[in-house]
Amino acid sequence: MTGWLAASALLIAAVSGARGTWSPCGLSMISAINPLSERSRGNRYSLTALWFIAGSVLGGVVLGAASGVLALAARPLADQGTAALAVAAVACLVALAADRRLAGFQLPLHPRQVNELWLTRYRRWLYAAGFGLQIGVGFATYIMTAATYLVVVLAALTGSPALAVAAGAVFGLVRGLAVLLSARCRSAQALRQLHLRLSALEPVSLRTAMAAEALVAGVLGYAAAGVVAGCAALLAAGLILTADQALRPIRGRALMKSRHNRNTEVVPSGH
Repeated sequence: MTGWLAASALLIAAVSGARGTWSPCGLSMISAINPLSERSRGNRYSLTALWFIAGSVLGGVVLGAASGVLALAARPLADQGTAALAVAAVACLVALAADRRLAGFQLPLHPRQVNELWLTRYRRWLYAAGFGLQIGVGFATYIMTAATYLVVVLAALTGSPALAVAAGAVFGLVRGLAVLLSARCRSAQALRQLHLRLSALEPVSLRTAMAAEALVAGVLGYAAAGVVAGCAALLAAGLILTADQALRPIRGRALMKSRHNRNTEVVPSGH
């Protein structure tokens, strides 16, 4: 049973870490730490990037350690196996609903960026590792997907602090590796083109995160109670993904009716 949860936690950690690349903070790091900017500061980009990745992995380990504390608290539930898998499947559906903004529901985004003044105030190793640490911990800056919350939930439900730390480390590593996207940018034009490509891929990154949440919900449902439960979880995920389209015509008719009522309302004249 733990194997299903561990694999799911690692997958979601990787997906949510990748999705974080499109946060305002993640994009600003690509602009702030690249071959052009580091050369202008008299630094080697490769070493700065290594400091950033190391800091991000450390931040992920911190996230994993916090999840590990929760894993100790959740061990009685984890020991029940089926119950933990069922809770995990439901958590995936909740995360999916949050990312889909179902009925306006969403989890806190924590709109905070790192302080880019560090670039001029501190030494290379401090600003690079410090930025990486804040990004790698997951909740210190913009949260771009509910899958970030899901990482903590799945890691805790394993009941294993070691697995929780591993999931956190994967999250931090993937987030940190995003800084290498600019490794071949040798001109301002190349950097602009990179950002344009990333902008075009942003919707894809969100759809990928939601697809992973839906898939993991089905897998965990299957692991908890067999094919029927797995199919039920996938069906629920499908309903969440399509609910907005299904409700859109109804909302449109309601809005048109409301406007019609306002336009035809008779206002009595004064005497």
